[in-house]
Amino acid sequence: MSADAARTMYPPIEPYESGAIDVGDGHTIYYERVGTRGGKPAVFLHGGPGGGINPIHRRLFDPGRYDVLLFDQRGCGRSTPYASLEANTTWHLVADMERLRRHMGVERWLVLGGSWGSTLAMAYAQTHLKRVSELILRGVYTLTRAELDWYYQFGVSEMFPEKWERFVAPVAMSDRGDMISAYRKLLTSSDPDVQIEAAKAWTIWEGETITLLPNPDFSAAYADGRFALAFARLENHYFVHNCWMENGQLLRDAGRMKGIPGAIVHGRYDMPCPVKNAYLLHKAWPDSSFHIVEGAGHATTEPGILDQLIRATDRFAV
Repeated sequence: MSADAARTMYPPIEPYESGAIDVGDGHTIYYERVGTRGGKPAVFLHGGPGGGINPIHRRLFDPGRYDVLLFDQRGCGRSTPYASLEANTTWHLVADMERLRRHMGVERWLVLGGSWGSTLAMAYAQTHLKRVSELILRGVYTLTRAELDWYYQFGVSEMFPEKWERFVAPVAMSDRGDMISAYRKLLTSSDPDVQIEAAKAWTIWEGETITLLPNPDFSAAYADGRFALAFARLENHYFVHNCWMENGQLLRDAGRMKGIPGAIVHGRYDMPCPVKNAYLLHKAWPDSSFHIVEGAGHATTEPGILDQLIRATDRFAV
C-alpha cells in the first residue's frame, strides 16, 4: 500500500480468547482478545456509554503486531446485568480497566477510545498515567456542561429540526427545558413500554445525527429496542450525573498526560462533539498529533476518520 492510499479496516478477525470477569458489585464484564498473543498490548474503549463492542472494532489494529483487548462496559453488550445503572460510574469503569489490564498480564497498553470512549480514555490516562503507552482519541468528548447542552438542549436542534421534533416528542412540553432530566424520568419509569419508547427516541436521535450524510444502514441498529434500552439508560444515567466529574475536569487536567504520545482524530462536522474541544485538548496536550478530518462527522466508519485511525495504530505499532 502506498503512503498516500487511504487506510481501511484490516480483514475480519475472530477472538483468540474471550471470557467474563466478575468485577464485583454484581457486575460481570465480557472481554475478548484479538491479534497475536504477546504482540503490542492495546485496549479498545467503545462509545455510549452503553454502546458495546462490535466486530468492526477488532479491525482497527494490525493483527500481526497487536494484542488487543476489547470489552463491553458495565451494563451493555454481553456484560451483565444488562442495562443496569447500579454501581455504574466512570470510576467503576476506570477500575474495571485496571482489573482487565492485570488479567491481560501487561504493565502498559495503548488506549484507543472514541466519543464516550475518548472520555473514559482520558479519565483513565489522567488517573493511571504510567499504564498508558500511547493514547488515540476519536471524536473527543470532554464532557462539559456546554457539550451536553449543545447536543441535548439547543444547538444541534437547529441543524436537524425534523429529527429534534421526534426526539422531544415523548417529553411533556413543561419538561422540555431540561431534556436530560426529562428523559431520566422516562428511562427509569416503572412501565417497561415507556422505557422502550423513550430509549428508542433517545438512541435514534444519536444514530441519525452522527454521520455527515444520512446512512440508513448505519442508523438502523439504533432503532433496535434491546440495544436502545442499554444505550439510552446508561448514556442518560452518566449525563445526569455529569459522569461523576467536575465541569471541565478533563481539559483542566490534560497536563497530566504530558509525556504520553498520542493522536486526536476529529471530524470537522462532528455534531455531538464540537471540534473546538478537541483543539483545546491538543493545545493542552502537546504530545498529541491533531487531525481534523474535513467532510466527516462523528462516526468511526466515515472514510477519512477511519483512515486516520488506522494510520495512528500503524504508527504506534512499533
